Amino acid sequence: MKSNNNIKVRLNRSELAVPGTKVDFFEKAAKSKADIVFLDLEDSVSINEKLIARSNVIEAVNDINWGEKTVSIRINSYDTEFMKEDIKTIMKNTSSRLDLIMFPKVNSAKEVRNFNKLVTNYEKKFNRIKKIGFEIIIETTLGLININEIALASRRNESLHFGAADFAASIGAKTTSIGGINDNYGVLQNKKEKVRNYFINDMWHYALFKILVTAHAFGLRAIDCPYGDFSDMKGFESLAKSSYTMGFDGKMVIHPNQIDLANSIYSPTYEEVTQAQEILFKMEEAQRKGK
Repeated sequence: MKSNNNIKVRLNRSELAVPGTKVDFFEKAAKSKADIVFLDLEDSVSINEKLIARSNVIEAVNDINWGEKTVSIRINSYDTEFMKEDIKTIMKNTSSRLDLIMFPKVNSAKEVRNFNKLVTNYEKKFNRIKKIGFEIIIETTLGLININEIALASRRNESLHFGAADFAASIGAKTTSIGGINDNYGVLQNKKEKVRNYFINDMWHYALFKILVTAHAFGLRAIDCPYGDFSDMKGFESLAKSSYTMGFDGKMVIHPNQIDLANSIYSPTYEEVTQAQEILFKMEEAQRKGK
């Protein structure tokens, strides 16, 4: 197995989701401070609006001034009737301003290889010079089981994302929160204690850690899932700090209010930079002295 050493280095602290039907949000997203914007054709778009959303998104990629922002499109999942036409229409009609395609609910390396084949063929057919990168969302049981092979399935792969909501459905978890905690998932202190404290656990820790380890093992970015309650900034901050501490590179966000906080949390602090500089200085000094 070989890691992907050819991926483009991108800031991915905050990745803003914008529904493909919300055309009034497109300009605002372009002017936001999000590192990456992904225009969505999947979960945020109803079945009867899929085609108009596709048209809206292509027009937005081509016509809006995105500045230096990275632009991505999330297509519909592999097993839907929309997937192939999504790729074909996007590859045929978008300008070189498109940077990435995001693939949801990826279950296997075979799916990624097929995505790669379609994109490669259309790049040649439509004379596209700029190479499109891939973002992979792990949000099913099969996807998590097959994550190593998925990560290595294409040289276009740039990032692995966690999708908590669909993953919860995939495992039959008894929760409806998106990326948050559940009060019923925890442990009670031993009964010998007079006052038995209850400790809430993180029900997504295994999936997050598996995605993190795999992504960094193969040179990909690791991106944490969205936090659905965008009115709960303290909750967002707590979970973002936790995943940053683990080693995640950024977080998907579903509301502009979450962008600044994500950018701040997933950036090294002054103290961290200073400490790193001091460590490097001491290492160089020790090397000069033969230690």
